[in-house]
Amino acid sequence: MTITDVPNVSAALERLESHLHPTPSWALEDHPMPTGREETWRFTPVRRFQPLLDVVADLGTLDWDASFSDPVVVTDLTVDEARALAVEAPIDRIAALASEQTIHRTHIQIPADADVAEPVTFVAKGQGGHARDAYVLSVGANARATVVVRFQGEAFYAEKLDVLVGDGATLNLITIQEWDAGTVHGGQRSILVGRDATVKSVTVSLGGDIRLQEDSRFAGPGGSLEQFGLYFADAGQHIEHRLFVDHNAPHTKSNVDYRGALQGQDAHSVWVGDVLIRKVAEGIETYESNKNLVLTEGARADSVPNLEIETGEIAGAGHSSTTGRFDDEHLFYLTSRGIDPVEAKRLVVMGFFVDIIRRVGVPAIEERLLAEVERELAVTVGAR
Repeated sequence: MTITDVPNVSAALERLESHLHPTPSWALEDHPMPTGREETWRFTPVRRFQPLLDVVADLGTLDWDASFSDPVVVTDLTVDEARALAVEAPIDRIAALASEQTIHRTHIQIPADADVAEPVTFVAKGQGGHARDAYVLSVGANARATVVVRFQGEAFYAEKLDVLVGDGATLNLITIQEWDAGTVHGGQRSILVGRDATVKSVTVSLGGDIRLQEDSRFAGPGGSLEQFGLYFADAGQHIEHRLFVDHNAPHTKSNVDYRGALQGQDAHSVWVGDVLIRKVAEGIETYESNKNLVLTEGARADSVPNLEIETGEIAGAGHSSTTGRFDDEHLFYLTSRGIDPVEAKRLVVMGFFVDIIRRVGVPAIEERLLAEVERELAVTVGAR
């Protein structure tokens, strides 16, 4: 693989060109129909995602409901405005179609120095059919906010989300995919972390077939990024998260922790995490981790962590990946103290997820996620 040498932080904002990092482009013709043999598509059941890869004549939209107050502002964008604000152009056909065919281009703005106490919440419901959205979230310098986006219902849905976080700002971004069965959801989410800004993102995928590309990079030194993920794949379900953290500025930090459970025949999860430490990014710290818990026979988890390092002048870098069944020692410890085996299994799985759920930072959502995990566990582990 060829890595482009970057002479400065500004130039480092350009994406790599390789089999792992496709060239961004707004032109649909630059994103041909995938065959499944490409490196970035080899884990994906392409036929299942075909509705998101075709040009659609009869395009609808999700039903969006929002809850926010001043000083948050939501406005429409033109095509040119949306592209000018974007962190990056589309890197695959799904995102390119989401940008080109969408009915709505939306800008969610949190002004500089604002301290938004209550979560800014959006709930999007699918009513069946095809829907595509392109939206931008911008957080001004030194602002603080929590933004929650929840997806529900059923749809063939493609999205492109660009998140711009200003210098010194703090953002807690929570996205929850709790789709009904039959949904196919794909998209590209790109985050630009400002100088000395702090970003935490939590991505939860519980329903439907999902393929999300999540890219992050830095606009200057001192930025901090935490990315947490939780997913639960049932029989026949495909859930795929692909992450790319581009350390393109010195003295930046990132921490990635994604955890998933699988149950049922042909349940399939994919996690691909790639961290690039560029030559300019001296003094950075990064760690990425993926853990998978396989609850039944017939389920499969693919986990691929990558580190690409161009400089040895770093504070620390590492990655880890584990896939396994119940921890027999934990189960033995619990049952030997009189805990019912079903309850013991439930406690082990809940303990596996609780470190992620507690990162959400919104009590009502944390309680909802705990209940969702309990509901999933009732299928194979048993009800409480």
